[in-house]
Amino acid sequence: MKDLANLGKFQDPDVTATGEARAKVSLSNPETLWFNTGTLCNIACANCYIESSPTNDALEYMSADEVSDYLDQLETREWNVREIAFTGGEPFMNPAFLDMVERSLVRGYDVLILTNAMAPMIRPQIKAAIILLVKTYGDKLTFRISLDHHAAAVHDTERGVGTFAKTLRGIDWLSSIGARLAVAGRIEMAESEAEARDGYAALYAKHGWDIDAANPGMTVLFPEMDENVEVPEITTSCWGILNKHPEAVMCSSSRMVVKRKGAQTPAVLACTLLPYDPQFEMGTTLEQAEADVSLNHPHCAKFCVLGGASCSA
Repeated sequence: MKDLANLGKFQDPDVTATGEARAKVSLSNPETLWFNTGTLCNIACANCYIESSPTNDALEYMSADEVSDYLDQLETREWNVREIAFTGGEPFMNPAFLDMVERSLVRGYDVLILTNAMAPMIRPQIKAAIILLVKTYGDKLTFRISLDHHAAAVHDTERGVGTFAKTLRGIDWLSSIGARLAVAGRIEMAESEAEARDGYAALYAKHGWDIDAANPGMTVLFPEMDENVEVPEITTSCWGILNKHPEAVMCSSSRMVVKRKGAQTPAVLACTLLPYDPQFEMGTTLEQAEADVSLNHPHCAKFCVLGGASCSA
């Protein structure tokens, strides 16, 4: 059911509520293939877009062989992506996760890991494996840590009391082994983007972390994804009005693979942000996922087109 703020909108994949042609995006420049390793997480955040928690297994753990199958498909379809990215839930909870990472690195891809850098990542066996991966592959491997704000009190309102300190310990450890680091925060939890970046820069300097607070690819500040906020629908004429191009929207360059609970095979989604909306499920193969994507959701407008955000670096 659609929210009241956008009542009547985002109904027809081809036409907006005012009868105009809805904007669509082609997969024009594949750069990143995402894998959701499962929605189970060691914490439950207040506004998690994917509702990850210690009990949500709506997206099951994917296997390393299933990841390898899609890596094979990348070569067959000649997508020429540069990056394999992993998200969750918390990826380090999946027992096969580090195998997935190594299989991707061995094939020459850059790998991006989204993590909260807390307990699942700092188990001794996991840490030993990470040290070896960082030593072997260096900057081919990036850890993007979820740090919603540069101040503990604000961060902890989203992720729970004490989570800021635990995440900082994880970042300190990753920094100590020379891992390539990035941070993901939330712009609407900040005073302004400029003040947020200044706050992150001060935090990085205090801890000696090699992270560029001014670089949007290394300190990624996401807009809040609230479906109850009214947003305009994106029509074909909006590209010219907004001076934007379809090639700048995330679904022109990425797809995400998930494994739904009880499914026999994984599925490919148009967007990392819409794992539960069936209209954004494109099939089970990368060939099927080459179809155009209709911008038929509030997130398409607020997050991608108007917000200009992207999950990739």
